[in-house]
Amino acid sequence: MVHEFLRSQIETNTRVCGSVAELSESLRETRRIVIEVAERHGAAVMAASTHPFASWRAQTATPRERYRRFTITFQENVRRFIIGGMHIHAGFGDADSRIRIMTAIRSYLPVLHALSTSSPFSDGRETGFKSWRLSLVGGLPRTGMPNPLRSREEYDRLVEEYRRMRFLDDGSELWWDIRPSSAYPTVEMRICDVCTRIDDAVCIAALYASLIRLLARRDREGSPAPEPLTEIIAENRWVAQRYGVVAFFGDAAREGGRVDIDDLVTELIEELADDARALGCEAETRRALDIVREGTGADRQVDLYRLRRLEGDSEQDALRQVVDLVLAETREGIGEESG
Repeated sequence: MVHEFLRSQIETNTRVCGSVAELSESLRETRRIVIEVAERHGAAVMAASTHPFASWRAQTATPRERYRRFTITFQENVRRFIIGGMHIHAGFGDADSRIRIMTAIRSYLPVLHALSTSSPFSDGRETGFKSWRLSLVGGLPRTGMPNPLRSREEYDRLVEEYRRMRFLDDGSELWWDIRPSSAYPTVEMRICDVCTRIDDAVCIAALYASLIRLLARRDREGSPAPEPLTEIIAENRWVAQRYGVVAFFGDAAREGGRVDIDDLVTELIEELADDARALGCEAETRRALDIVREGTGADRQVDLYRLRRLEGDSEQDALRQVVDLVLAETREGIGEESG
Protein backbone atom coordinates (compact mmCIF):
# COMPACT_ATOMS: atom_id res chain seq x y z
CA MET A 1 0.00 0.00 0.00
CA VAL A 2 1.32 3.43 -0.90
CA HIS A 3 0.19 7.05 -0.66
CA GLU A 4 -1.95 8.62 -3.37
CA PHE A 5 -2.61 12.24 -4.28
CA LEU A 6 -5.50 12.62 -1.81
CA ARG A 7 -5.48 11.47 1.81
CA SER A 8 -8.79 9.69 1.23
CA GLN A 9 -7.25 7.44 -1.44
CA ILE A 10 -5.26 4.23 -1.06
CA GLU A 11 -3.17 2.65 -3.79
CA THR A 12 -2.77 -1.09 -3.32
CA ASN A 13 -0.38 -3.40 -5.14
CA THR A 14 -0.40 -7.16 -5.43
CA ARG A 15 2.76 -9.21 -5.26
CA VAL A 16 4.32 -10.29 -8.55
CA CYS A 17 2.18 -13.17 -9.82
CA GLY A 18 3.02 -15.98 -12.23
CA SER A 19 -0.54 -16.96 -13.12
CA VAL A 20 -4.08 -15.62 -13.17
CA ALA A 21 -4.96 -17.97 -10.31
CA GLU A 22 -2.14 -16.52 -8.22
CA LEU A 23 -3.28 -12.99 -9.09
CA SER A 24 -6.81 -13.81 -7.95
CA GLU A 25 -5.49 -15.04 -4.61
CA SER A 26 -3.26 -12.00 -4.19
CA LEU A 27 -6.06 -9.55 -5.01
CA ARG A 28 -8.32 -11.13 -2.42
CA GLU A 29 -5.57 -11.07 0.19
CA THR A 30 -4.69 -7.44 -0.56
CA ARG A 31 -8.28 -6.24 -0.46
CA ARG A 32 -8.96 -8.15 2.76
CA ILE A 33 -5.94 -6.56 4.48
CA VAL A 34 -6.96 -3.04 3.43
CA ILE A 35 -10.56 -3.52 4.55
CA GLU A 36 -9.55 -4.93 7.92
CA VAL A 37 -7.02 -2.17 8.63
CA ALA A 38 -9.52 0.52 7.64
CA GLU A 39 -12.17 -0.94 9.93
CA ARG A 40 -9.79 -0.77 12.89
CA HIS A 41 -9.71 2.99 12.34
CA GLY A 42 -13.47 3.36 11.89
CA ALA A 43 -13.27 3.72 8.10
CA ALA A 44 -14.62 1.73 5.17
CA VAL A 45 -13.06 0.92 1.81
CA MET A 46 -14.86 1.14 -1.51
CA ALA A 47 -13.40 -0.22 -4.74
CA ALA A 48 -14.78 2.10 -7.41
CA SER A 49 -13.30 4.79 -9.62
CA THR A 50 -15.39 7.63 -8.21
CA HIS A 51 -17.26 8.17 -4.95
CA PRO A 52 -20.93 8.88 -5.74
CA PHE A 53 -21.24 12.04 -3.65
CA ALA A 54 -17.91 12.99 -2.05
CA SER A 55 -17.00 16.61 -2.76
CA TRP A 56 -13.57 17.33 -4.19
CA ARG A 57 -13.61 20.64 -2.31
CA ALA A 58 -13.49 18.80 1.02
CA GLN A 59 -10.45 16.65 0.19
CA THR A 60 -6.95 17.03 1.63
CA ALA A 61 -3.90 16.45 -0.53
CA THR A 62 -1.08 14.22 0.66
CA PRO A 63 1.86 16.46 1.68
CA ARG A 64 4.49 15.36 -0.83
CA GLU A 65 6.62 17.53 -3.09
CA ARG A 66 5.52 15.71 -6.25
CA TYR A 67 1.85 16.32 -5.50
CA ARG A 68 2.50 19.95 -4.58
CA ARG A 69 4.19 20.44 -7.94
CA PHE A 70 1.32 18.77 -9.78
CA THR A 71 -1.21 21.02 -8.04
CA ILE A 72 0.73 24.15 -9.01
CA THR A 73 1.00 22.99 -12.62
CA PHE A 74 -2.39 21.39 -13.29
CA GLN A 75 -4.57 23.47 -10.93
CA GLU A 76 -8.30 22.59 -10.92
CA ASN A 77 -7.73 19.48 -13.04
CA VAL A 78 -5.99 17.66 -10.19
CA ARG A 79 -7.99 19.26 -7.39
CA ARG A 80 -11.02 17.40 -8.77
CA PHE A 81 -9.13 14.10 -8.89
CA ILE A 82 -11.25 11.98 -6.54
CA ILE A 83 -10.70 9.04 -8.84
CA GLY A 84 -8.86 5.73 -8.94
CA GLY A 85 -7.87 3.41 -11.74
CA MET A 86 -6.99 -0.26 -12.09
CA HIS A 87 -3.51 -0.70 -13.54
CA ILE A 88 -2.32 -4.12 -14.72
CA HIS A 89 1.36 -4.81 -15.39
CA ALA A 90 2.45 -7.64 -17.69
CA GLY A 91 6.10 -8.67 -17.99
CA PHE A 92 7.13 -10.44 -21.18
CA GLY A 93 9.53 -10.37 -24.13
CA ASP A 94 12.26 -7.83 -24.75
CA ALA A 95 12.04 -4.04 -24.80
CA ASP A 96 11.23 -3.79 -28.52
CA SER A 97 8.60 -6.54 -28.54
CA ARG A 98 6.87 -4.95 -25.55
CA ILE A 99 6.52 -1.71 -27.49
CA ARG A 100 5.18 -3.46 -30.60
CA ILE A 101 2.65 -5.47 -28.60
CA MET A 102 1.64 -2.37 -26.65
CA THR A 103 0.81 -0.78 -29.99
CA ALA A 104 -1.08 -3.85 -31.22
CA ILE A 105 -3.19 -4.14 -28.06
CA ARG A 106 -4.53 -0.58 -28.31
CA SER A 107 -7.53 -1.59 -30.42
CA TYR A 108 -8.69 -3.98 -27.67
CA LEU A 109 -8.52 -1.40 -24.88
CA PRO A 110 -12.02 0.09 -25.37
CA VAL A 111 -13.76 -3.25 -24.81
CA LEU A 112 -11.60 -4.03 -21.77
CA HIS A 113 -12.50 -0.62 -20.38
CA ALA A 114 -16.21 -1.16 -21.01
CA LEU A 115 -16.04 -4.34 -18.90
CA SER A 116 -14.53 -2.43 -15.95
CA THR A 117 -16.71 0.69 -15.70
CA SER A 118 -17.51 1.77 -12.13
CA SER A 119 -17.68 5.59 -12.10
CA PRO A 120 -21.15 6.76 -13.20
CA PHE A 121 -21.49 9.38 -10.43
CA SER A 122 -19.38 12.37 -9.51
CA ASP A 123 -19.86 15.08 -6.89
CA GLY A 124 -23.40 13.89 -6.14
CA ARG A 125 -24.59 13.81 -9.76
CA GLU A 126 -25.39 11.05 -12.22
CA THR A 127 -23.06 11.95 -15.09
CA GLY A 128 -24.68 9.96 -17.91
CA PHE A 129 -21.36 8.14 -18.40
CA LYS A 130 -20.49 4.66 -17.20
CA SER A 131 -16.91 5.89 -16.65
CA TRP A 132 -16.74 9.56 -15.71
CA ARG A 133 -13.20 8.94 -14.46
CA LEU A 134 -11.79 9.09 -17.99
CA SER A 135 -13.31 12.55 -18.48
CA LEU A 136 -11.47 13.78 -15.39
CA VAL A 137 -8.22 12.12 -16.45
CA GLY A 138 -8.56 13.71 -19.88
CA GLY A 139 -8.06 17.17 -18.42
CA LEU A 140 -4.36 16.39 -18.02
CA PRO A 141 -1.82 16.41 -20.84
CA ARG A 142 -0.19 13.19 -22.08
CA THR A 143 -3.31 11.08 -21.43
CA GLY A 144 -5.56 8.98 -23.64
CA MET A 145 -4.65 6.63 -26.45
CA PRO A 146 -0.98 6.69 -27.48
CA ASN A 147 -0.01 6.82 -31.13
CA PRO A 148 1.58 3.70 -32.62
CA LEU A 149 5.21 3.06 -31.68
CA ARG A 150 7.42 0.37 -33.22
CA SER A 151 10.55 0.19 -31.05
CA ARG A 152 11.92 1.08 -27.65
CA GLU A 153 14.28 3.51 -29.35
CA GLU A 154 11.32 5.40 -30.81
CA TYR A 155 9.68 5.55 -27.39
CA ASP A 156 12.89 6.71 -25.71
CA ARG A 157 13.31 9.48 -28.30
CA LEU A 158 9.81 10.72 -27.52
CA VAL A 159 10.44 10.76 -23.77
CA GLU A 160 13.72 12.59 -24.33
CA GLU A 161 11.97 15.26 -26.40
CA TYR A 162 9.47 15.81 -23.59
CA ARG A 163 12.38 16.03 -21.13
CA ARG A 164 14.32 18.43 -23.33
CA MET A 165 11.29 20.72 -23.43
CA ARG A 166 10.92 20.33 -19.65
CA PHE A 167 7.37 18.98 -19.85
CA LEU A 168 8.19 15.96 -17.68
CA ASP A 169 10.92 14.37 -15.59
CA ASP A 170 10.57 10.78 -16.81
CA GLY A 171 8.22 8.28 -18.45
CA SER A 172 6.12 7.92 -15.29
CA GLU A 173 4.54 11.26 -16.25
CA LEU A 174 3.17 9.85 -19.50
CA TRP A 175 -0.33 9.00 -18.32
CA TRP A 176 -1.46 7.09 -21.41
CA ASP A 177 -4.10 4.35 -21.38
CA ILE A 178 -1.23 1.91 -21.84
CA ARG A 179 2.48 2.54 -21.48
CA PRO A 180 5.85 0.93 -20.84
CA SER A 181 6.49 1.02 -17.12
CA SER A 182 9.30 3.36 -16.14
CA ALA A 183 10.17 1.16 -13.14
CA TYR A 184 9.70 -2.43 -14.35
CA PRO A 185 10.14 -4.43 -17.59
CA THR A 186 6.38 -4.49 -18.12
CA VAL A 187 3.59 -3.01 -20.19
CA GLU A 188 1.12 -1.27 -17.89
CA MET A 189 -2.55 -1.13 -18.92
CA ARG A 190 -4.08 1.92 -17.23
CA ILE A 191 -7.40 2.49 -19.01
CA CYS A 192 -9.65 0.44 -16.72
CA ASP A 193 -11.81 1.59 -13.85
CA VAL A 194 -11.47 -0.12 -10.47
CA CYS A 195 -13.76 -3.15 -10.51
CA THR A 196 -16.07 -3.34 -7.52
CA ARG A 197 -16.09 -7.14 -7.76
CA ILE A 198 -12.79 -8.99 -7.63
CA ASP A 199 -14.00 -11.63 -10.10
CA ASP A 200 -14.50 -8.90 -12.71
CA ALA A 201 -10.96 -7.60 -12.14
CA VAL A 202 -9.55 -11.10 -12.51
CA CYS A 203 -11.53 -11.54 -15.74
CA ILE A 204 -10.00 -8.41 -17.25
CA ALA A 205 -6.51 -9.46 -16.16
CA ALA A 206 -7.07 -12.87 -17.78
CA LEU A 207 -8.18 -11.25 -21.03
CA TYR A 208 -5.15 -8.94 -20.96
CA ALA A 209 -2.72 -11.82 -20.34
CA SER A 210 -4.30 -13.95 -23.05
CA LEU A 211 -4.23 -11.07 -25.53
CA ILE A 212 -0.55 -10.49 -24.86
CA ARG A 213 0.22 -14.16 -25.42
CA LEU A 214 -1.72 -14.13 -28.71
CA LEU A 215 -0.15 -10.89 -29.95
CA ALA A 216 3.34 -11.98 -28.89
CA ARG A 217 2.97 -15.13 -30.96
CA ARG A 218 1.82 -13.13 -33.96
CA ASP A 219 4.72 -10.75 -33.44
CA ARG A 220 7.23 -13.62 -33.47
CA GLU A 221 5.63 -15.02 -36.62
CA GLY A 222 5.70 -11.63 -38.31
CA SER A 223 1.93 -11.71 -38.91
CA PRO A 224 0.39 -8.80 -37.00
CA ALA A 225 -3.33 -8.17 -37.42
CA PRO A 226 -4.43 -5.02 -39.25
CA GLU A 227 -4.78 -2.07 -36.88
CA PRO A 228 -7.57 0.50 -36.92
CA LEU A 229 -6.62 4.15 -37.13
CA THR A 230 -5.79 5.68 -33.77
CA GLU A 231 -8.70 8.09 -34.28
CA ILE A 232 -11.14 5.16 -34.52
CA ILE A 233 -9.66 3.48 -31.44
CA ALA A 234 -10.09 6.78 -29.58
CA GLU A 235 -13.71 7.02 -30.75
CA ASN A 236 -14.38 3.50 -29.47
CA ARG A 237 -12.74 4.49 -26.20
CA TRP A 238 -15.29 7.31 -25.82
CA VAL A 239 -18.14 4.92 -26.68
CA ALA A 240 -16.94 2.52 -23.97
CA GLN A 241 -16.71 5.37 -21.49
CA ARG A 242 -20.20 6.61 -22.29
CA TYR A 243 -22.14 3.35 -22.68
CA GLY A 244 -20.13 0.58 -21.01
CA VAL A 245 -21.54 -2.86 -21.77
CA VAL A 246 -24.38 -1.55 -23.94
CA ALA A 247 -21.89 -0.10 -26.41
CA PHE A 248 -21.84 -0.51 -30.19
CA PHE A 249 -18.26 -0.16 -31.37
CA GLY A 250 -16.98 0.96 -34.72
CA ASP A 251 -15.42 -1.79 -36.85
CA ALA A 252 -14.32 -0.96 -40.38
CA ALA A 253 -14.16 -4.65 -41.35
CA ARG A 254 -17.90 -5.19 -40.83
CA GLU A 255 -20.80 -4.35 -43.06
CA GLY A 256 -22.40 -1.27 -41.57
CA GLY A 257 -19.21 -0.45 -39.67
CA ARG A 258 -20.60 -1.31 -36.21
CA VAL A 259 -20.50 -4.28 -33.82
CA ASP A 260 -22.45 -4.97 -30.63
CA ILE A 261 -20.28 -5.53 -27.56
CA ASP A 262 -21.90 -8.92 -26.90
CA ASP A 263 -20.86 -10.17 -30.33
CA LEU A 264 -17.43 -8.59 -29.98
CA VAL A 265 -16.75 -10.21 -26.60
CA THR A 266 -18.01 -13.59 -27.82
CA GLU A 267 -15.62 -13.43 -30.78
CA LEU A 268 -12.76 -12.24 -28.56
CA ILE A 269 -13.16 -15.16 -26.16
CA GLU A 270 -13.12 -17.58 -29.11
CA GLU A 271 -10.04 -15.87 -30.55
CA LEU A 272 -8.24 -16.16 -27.21
CA ALA A 273 -9.34 -19.72 -26.40
CA ASP A 274 -6.00 -21.45 -27.09
CA ASP A 275 -4.02 -18.82 -25.20
CA ALA A 276 -6.41 -18.76 -22.26
CA ARG A 277 -6.19 -22.56 -22.09
CA ALA A 278 -2.39 -22.41 -22.10
CA LEU A 279 -2.50 -19.87 -19.26
CA GLY A 280 -5.08 -21.84 -17.28
CA CYS A 281 -7.65 -19.02 -17.30
CA GLU A 282 -10.44 -20.13 -19.65
CA ALA A 283 -13.16 -19.77 -17.03
CA GLU A 284 -11.90 -16.32 -16.07
CA THR A 285 -12.00 -15.05 -19.68
CA ARG A 286 -15.50 -16.48 -20.22
CA ARG A 287 -16.74 -14.40 -17.30
CA ALA A 288 -16.62 -11.43 -19.67
CA LEU A 289 -19.89 -12.67 -21.18
CA ASP A 290 -21.52 -12.57 -17.74
CA ILE A 291 -20.29 -9.01 -17.23
CA VAL A 292 -21.80 -7.94 -20.56
CA ARG A 293 -25.14 -9.59 -19.86
CA GLU A 294 -25.44 -8.78 -16.15
CA GLY A 295 -23.74 -5.37 -16.12
CA THR A 296 -20.71 -3.78 -14.49
CA GLY A 297 -20.37 -2.00 -11.18
CA ALA A 298 -21.51 1.18 -12.95
CA ASP A 299 -24.72 -0.47 -14.16
CA ARG A 300 -25.58 -1.77 -10.71
CA GLN A 301 -24.95 1.65 -9.15
CA VAL A 302 -27.16 3.44 -11.66
CA ASP A 303 -29.92 0.80 -11.46
CA LEU A 304 -30.06 1.01 -7.66
CA TYR A 305 -30.01 4.80 -7.65
CA ARG A 306 -32.89 5.04 -10.11
CA LEU A 307 -34.89 2.39 -8.24
CA ARG A 308 -34.46 4.18 -4.92
CA ARG A 309 -35.51 7.48 -6.49
CA LEU A 310 -38.63 5.80 -7.93
CA GLU A 311 -39.37 4.38 -4.48
CA GLY A 312 -39.30 7.91 -3.06
CA ASP A 313 -35.79 8.30 -1.65
CA SER A 314 -34.17 11.72 -1.80
CA GLU A 315 -31.12 12.10 -4.05
CA GLN A 316 -28.83 12.00 -1.02
CA ASP A 317 -30.49 8.91 0.49
CA ALA A 318 -30.39 7.13 -2.87
CA LEU A 319 -26.68 7.93 -3.25
CA ARG A 320 -26.00 6.60 0.24
CA GLN A 321 -27.65 3.35 -0.81
CA VAL A 322 -25.31 3.27 -3.81
CA VAL A 323 -22.30 3.68 -1.51
CA ASP A 324 -23.56 0.82 0.66
CA LEU A 325 -23.85 -1.34 -2.48
CA VAL A 326 -20.26 -0.58 -3.51
CA LEU A 327 -18.99 -1.27 0.00
CA ALA A 328 -20.75 -4.65 -0.02
CA GLU A 329 -19.41 -5.59 -3.45
CA THR A 330 -15.90 -4.55 -2.41
CA ARG A 331 -16.08 -7.18 0.35
CA GLU A 332 -17.34 -9.97 -1.90
CA GLY A 333 -15.00 -12.93 -2.21
CA ILE A 334 -12.23 -11.66 0.08
CA GLY A 335 -12.29 -14.67 2.36
CA GLU A 336 -12.76 -14.63 6.10
CA GLU A 337 -14.74 -11.79 7.55
CA SER A 338 -12.80 -9.35 9.67
CA GLY A 339 -13.34 -9.70 13.36
